Amino acid sequence: MQVCAAPPFAADHALSCDARWQPHDLLRLHRLTQFDGEPAWVRGSFERAPYAVVRRALAADGFVAIGLRGAERSQRYGTWVHQDDIETAVPPEALAQRSPLAERTALPAFTALAVLQRDAVGGDAVGPLAGFVWGPTGSTGFELASQAPTVTSSSDLDLLIRAPEKLSHHAAIHLLNDLRAVAQHAGIRVDTQLETPAGGIALAEWAAGKTRVMARHARGPQLIADPWAPVHGDA
Repeated sequence: MQVCAAPPFAADHALSCDARWQPHDLLRLHRLTQFDGEPAWVRGSFERAPYAVVRRALAADGFVAIGLRGAERSQRYGTWVHQDDIETAVPPEALAQRSPLAERTALPAFTALAVLQRDAVGGDAVGPLAGFVWGPTGSTGFELASQAPTVTSSSDLDLLIRAPEKLSHHAAIHLLNDLRAVAQHAGIRVDTQLETPAGGIALAEWAAGKTRVMARHARGPQLIADPWAPVHGDA
């Protein structure tokens, strides 16, 4: 986040994350509390689309860390919402087969997504995401959830893949190459994150066979060798 509000609770109360809401879930909100130092664009953006994304941060009981997005790429704001202000939650996988408004389908990110959607369903599904639980995030997911125009002609296609079981390096390489081929055909980039027991890791990093990869977790990022290794004690 470019700017982040101070939490509305004491720092030593930020001890957990409510399992009802996961990173990248989109929350439709009843209201948004205003904090000191809030950027000027936030109110207008929220009125246009009352949605926020769950971000990775510990919170006190009853609160969720969220991120808001404005019309510009640089307009990102991290803040907090009370659970009573959440109307609905939309996980990325709930958007996996959702379509944009008809006049928006020609945008490259939606063109690439349509290919993945077509190949990932049905008894003869053979596309790169067949067999995975996945969904779009970023601007693509936000627009599909809110129906507010967010994707541009240069937007990347951001994807989240649930990976509770270990994905081999060999499988990761093939998956990355297949996804890149779809994105390159549409003239964009694909940015895919694997949601592992240790947190979110970039598919590209895991496929590269690095000794350690960056895992993004609510307690902070950390370099680890195996995101699926059993964790002993408090993680």
